[in-house]
Amino acid sequence: MGTRGVPALYGGFETAVEEIGKRLAARGYDVTVYCRNPGQRLRTYEGMALVNLPAVRHRMAETLSHTALSTAHAIIKDHPDVVLLLNAGNAPLLKPLSLARIPTAIHLDGLESKREKWRGAGATYYRWAERASVQWGTEVIADAQAIADHVRAQYGRECVVIPYGAEIIDPGSDRLGELGLVPRDYHLIVARFEPENHVLDAVHAYRESTESRPLVVVGSAPYSDWYVEKVHAAARQDPRIRFLGGIYDQQLLDQLYANALTYIHGHSVGGTNPSLLRAMGAGAPVLAFDVEFNREVTAGQAYFWADADALTAILDEIAGGRTGSRLDELRTLGRQRVQDAYQWDAVTDDYEALIQRLAARRQ
Repeated sequence: MGTRGVPALYGGFETAVEEIGKRLAARGYDVTVYCRNPGQRLRTYEGMALVNLPAVRHRMAETLSHTALSTAHAIIKDHPDVVLLLNAGNAPLLKPLSLARIPTAIHLDGLESKREKWRGAGATYYRWAERASVQWGTEVIADAQAIADHVRAQYGRECVVIPYGAEIIDPGSDRLGELGLVPRDYHLIVARFEPENHVLDAVHAYRESTESRPLVVVGSAPYSDWYVEKVHAAARQDPRIRFLGGIYDQQLLDQLYANALTYIHGHSVGGTNPSLLRAMGAGAPVLAFDVEFNREVTAGQAYFWADADALTAILDEIAGGRTGSRLDELRTLGRQRVQDAYQWDAVTDDYEALIQRLAARRQ
């Protein structure tokens, strides 16, 4: 509950719901996913039951309005043993679920109050919602140890740490020609265009570098037109910089990850980022913004940058051919890190154990 639902077309939460939910269903659990996909007619998907409900189409109200309807449906009709509620912004619904005696684990999605799109009243709400989540949730889930450390330091409560998962993939390169790209001959960014993802800094850094291989930028920004304009202005119509918009063809996106010379990751306020995991599982060497979340996920095996100048220096090293063996090493280390710590089957094991603990509380 609390996501756009499945099939997963957008975002890390949706991918997690699909990957975990289908595995739980295969293990014999009755899994219901509340969706807000307008016009979707599917009633089941990968063994999961789907309930499609409307939402107010507004940045501040969409998620909460949909989750309120989902909560009412769950209490009145579905009577679940356990609810997994994603996104701290849905904290107000913990109270009615508790009154209905439904144990609920709420998943915190990074430090939401620090996201630019929630500035002002939105940031104030998310600070309250984070605190309420920690106070009211039967269990609290963090997808990174750094998030759990923040919750412990700020509120004195322990979280259940369960990361996202990813796959080790070798998707080939036969579709790169559709985009006029050559394997190992471009840098890649995949991100929503939001300030905390530092797309602007990355584009500026590349623009100032001596690198001649293209920078391919994948992503969109449904609520940040002003930021999109700044990013495009920073590119100054540089022919080396290519904006592809959102790509929802997973095969093509996987080939972009797998064949990139580097993957530039500027996310700074999330926990375990699914796009970063996807890039590592595809063998893309990572140039990551220097925050604790990214150091945790990569186990420190990446190039790190704290500002545009630092990223420009890294790109200049790459342009000068001084990083070849290190890039090859990072390809191997990234895939091994995903294999060791971020497998969906192991993630599902942890969720299954959590569900069983929660269900026992209702008996």
